[in-house]
Amino acid sequence: MFPVSIKGVLQSPEGLVVLMLNERDEWELPGGRIELGETAAQCLAREIDEELAVAVSVGEPLDSYLFEVIPGKHVFISTYRCQLLGGFVPTVSHEHKEIGLFEPGQLPVNLPWGYRESIIKALGL
Repeated sequence: MFPVSIKGVLQSPEGLVVLMLNERDEWELPGGRIELGETAAQCLAREIDEELAVAVSVGEPLDSYLFEVIPGKHVFISTYRCQLLGGFVPTVSHEHKEIGLFEPGQLPVNLPWGYRESIIKALGL
């Protein structure tokens, strides 16, 4: 059995892709572990609120895959398209080092391939 993480492709009002820098110095999509009794959409809305202090609506699923976080440790990732609800004044939580806003065509090198593929799919690149 693998842990399940629900991640979201979210853009700022200016159309920049929202990413979070984790403790491994990799950029990742916002989101996190699903809790007992939650739907994927509930999980993602809660996680984005906790990590960024912004509200989102969760749209259709984009992708799902098994990701090797570190050698020998795998997490099942499921990604969804998200839409901002209300204002966008994000604050970084204790779970990440920083928030990054990136042009869709200029994503960082240290962004794992699965997240990159979800962004490409979500934005039709």
